[in-house]
Amino acid sequence: MPLRASRRQSLSERLFSIIEVLGVFLRLGVTSFGGPVAHLGYFHAEFVGRRKWLDEAAYSDIVALCQFLPGPASSQVGIIIGMLRAGLAGGLAAWIGFTLPSALALIGFAYGVGRLGDLSQVAWLHGLKVVAVAVVAQAVWGMARNLCPDRDRATIAVAATLLTLAVPTASGQIGAIAAGGVIGWLFLSGENNGATAPLSIPITRRMAIASLALFAVLLVGLPILANAIPNPTIELISGFYRSGSLVFGGGHVVLPLLQQAFVSPGWIDRDAFLAGYGAAQAVPGPLFSFAAYLGAAMTSEPNGWAGGLICLTAIFLPSFLLVVGALPFWDALRHRTAAQSALKGINATVVGILLGALYTPVWTSAILGPADFGLGLLAFLLLVLWRTPPWLVVILGAFGATLIAMVA
Repeated sequence: MPLRASRRQSLSERLFSIIEVLGVFLRLGVTSFGGPVAHLGYFHAEFVGRRKWLDEAAYSDIVALCQFLPGPASSQVGIIIGMLRAGLAGGLAAWIGFTLPSALALIGFAYGVGRLGDLSQVAWLHGLKVVAVAVVAQAVWGMARNLCPDRDRATIAVAATLLTLAVPTASGQIGAIAAGGVIGWLFLSGENNGATAPLSIPITRRMAIASLALFAVLLVGLPILANAIPNPTIELISGFYRSGSLVFGGGHVVLPLLQQAFVSPGWIDRDAFLAGYGAAQAVPGPLFSFAAYLGAAMTSEPNGWAGGLICLTAIFLPSFLLVVGALPFWDALRHRTAAQSALKGINATVVGILLGALYTPVWTSAILGPADFGLGLLAFLLLVLWRTPPWLVVILGAFGATLIAMVA
């Protein structure tokens, strides 16, 4: 009886953890405007600052891993956080919670919500972009204090910022991270004095190898299957799976690639694509949710809700397989002395990359005048000194920008 009671308690605890993860990420999926870099800021504030699910070094290590992997880095970070909290089901819950709001909004847009017109000049939406500046600035400030406490790592961070600004592509970011790792390995001490808490990885190495093997089989096999069997659904799955597998740099990179892959063959016309492209910039959550719009808006079947869900699942599936495949090996590697030296350089580089992204595209697309700067400064004050929940700052930022537009 005690054993059965213990098992029931364990099951109830796991279920509670999964529901907890789903609830937290659902709220983030509704309020996390501003694109992938801003999402990392929201995650940092929620899981490092507020909930203490991770320490600073562990979070930065996860961000560094996801920068190396193809696919949407912020979504992958969220999936890993969910898995660390509640196992594989927690990773799935994190993805559903963070992705569902934007996916539903974009599928709805495909059904005709686009009649609302161009949202790019709406005041409240601009306010959300301004708040994203404050969120990213808070994350950069907090991470820099912990991960760049000396002149050596601060210098690495600034060098990474300059490199990513000079080479504003995914190759620039990956090159900066690789260089930071080499510099850290050669010149920085590998002692961390217990600063990095061990991660409880709910994945065995056998499971990781199977996941990587399945990733490769699908990447190679789906195009072969699509050519052998002329089925529109298989072709769609193959195309979106390939897009999610081979794209570095996140949603801003995958959108133009999807245009080449699906407008030219006639899956969707150019005007409908551009309308959805604009809507994808206006919704919270991951930009990869644009796949749900494309699947729903296609002129031929499968389309509608079914097409949207098929395309959404296909483009995110590689992220799951890669994260499950890489995480156990990454966690083992990060505790070795040489790897700790490299990770110090990589973590400093991540801070520099985020600093560069704070300038462009986050700052340059949001701070257009003194009023925007003032609103962003107030948002930063609320987040950093008053410890105001980010979701409330989002609401206040939208309201403030609307008032400014009415007065101006």
